[in-house]
Amino acid sequence: MSVAQALVPLKDLVQAKTRLAGLLRPSERRALAQAMVQDVLSVLSAHPEVGPVTLLSDDPGADLLAAKYGCNCLAERELGALGLNALLEEAVTRLAPGAGQPVLVLHGDLPLLGRDDITAVLALQRHRGGIVIGCDREGTGTNLLAFEQGCAVPFQFGPDSCARHLAAAAAAGVPARVLQRPGIALDIDGPPDMAVLLEALDGDETGETAALLSGTGLGARLALALETLAPGTHGRTRQC
Repeated sequence: MSVAQALVPLKDLVQAKTRLAGLLRPSERRALAQAMVQDVLSVLSAHPEVGPVTLLSDDPGADLLAAKYGCNCLAERELGALGLNALLEEAVTRLAPGAGQPVLVLHGDLPLLGRDDITAVLALQRHRGGIVIGCDREGTGTNLLAFEQGCAVPFQFGPDSCARHLAAAAAAGVPARVLQRPGIALDIDGPPDMAVLLEALDGDETGETAALLSGTGLGARLALALETLAPGTHGRTRQC
């Protein structure tokens, strides 16, 4: 059984999480984005069924961040592509997965991701073949994809990406299955996601995100701010 390769795209941390601007200062948004991607890289780098892990980013600190977890770093600017989907296509080509080797593509803002989530994804992909779509809480976005060489379909990240990935797989004659797990489904975009995260982290002392938010002054301030938000001001807008 060959180990999987993992690819984690990461935006410039300075520009991260702008939809949380009403809750967090720029330095706090950067700290949150970095803590979450560190947790993702930690899970992937320690998983026995995952081999090379590559961070895809133009962030100035991406090299050091990747090195901390024994991961590779690939700069977006080296790929000659624009837009997330085109960048991922080029990056996977660079990874050159071997025959039968699973590839995981997942977002870096999955703070509840755990080892069992990755194990479940790989078990499903290896048992059933085709692609596995790890969807978000609403069942509309894609937070993770797993596939093998020859079973990949064009990346469809963007609005309604879960349905678009399913449609692309059907058009290509590739089996596709949707998997929803709490550790994969919670990506952090707007205030509602932060509320779910704070509740999930209550009393948790594991990981970088928990260290930043659980039982800290920042976490307490966030909880208070979320409680005082007026109804209708914290809608979720991203589907990816």
